[in-house]
Amino acid sequence: MLTEKLIADVVGAALREDAPNGDVTSLHLIPASARATAVLAAREPGVFSGSAVFIAAFKLTESSVLVEMHIHDGEPFVAGQKLATITGPARAVLTAERIGLNFTQRMCGIATLTAQYVAEVQGTKANILDTRKTTPNLRAFERQAVLDGGGRNHRFSLSDMVMAKDNHLAVLTAGGKDLTTELRRVKSELPAGVKLEVEVDRIDQIAPVLAADVDIIMLDNFALEDLSKGVQQIAGRCIVEASGGVNLQTVGKIAKTGVDVISVGALTHSARALDLGLDITIEQP
Repeated sequence: MLTEKLIADVVGAALREDAPNGDVTSLHLIPASARATAVLAAREPGVFSGSAVFIAAFKLTESSVLVEMHIHDGEPFVAGQKLATITGPARAVLTAERIGLNFTQRMCGIATLTAQYVAEVQGTKANILDTRKTTPNLRAFERQAVLDGGGRNHRFSLSDMVMAKDNHLAVLTAGGKDLTTELRRVKSELPAGVKLEVEVDRIDQIAPVLAADVDIIMLDNFALEDLSKGVQQIAGRCIVEASGGVNLQTVGKIAKTGVDVISVGALTHSARALDLGLDITIEQP
């Protein structure tokens, strides 16, 4: 969850990284009394995300800086649109500029890509989910951008849900142990509210997993025909997740097989930063 404290901690660390001993360029070239007006403008269309983060970059640099947002998170924008206006001491505006842009361009890029995936599955019941393939220490920022783009969040961390993949299952069934029996045991031991998801990569693996009354079955790298068969076999007895081989060209076809959710690592690990610019006017004293 993207909280005010987390924003302050992460953005503050970024500002300290960028100017550990102050912005020597602004200190030596810009008079202390100079003021600036800056406009955040879109160079290309997209979906906005990161307003609180953008504001924090300037307010943490100098509390007197005013940031007026002209758009809300989750709203689309067009090229040339004015997204925010910043006014305040010129030194502070120039010092915070790059950090504010870095975060916002990244979050807008993720929100925009997510919205494209969501658009491709319109008319189906499938929801688009993110994954844990996020930038270390920026997961909450990137997950918020997915939400702003119309997607949903998968488990936030390894502490949130049991997700048994092939390596886990190999250990679980070592020595000839029965998979269904072991999964039932695991499920019985879980605290209330903790879900059990199991990944399968073949049709024949579905039956023993389904018999364990798991919450979610992930069909990983299934061909479209096998995805449809898997959905029919599971028949609503648990949530069906599709993963692997998902891109903007395939996601619509995957959704039409009847899966409930589609997890897409590309939302966070492959989104490019959107092209936003900060046009600054400095008023000399």
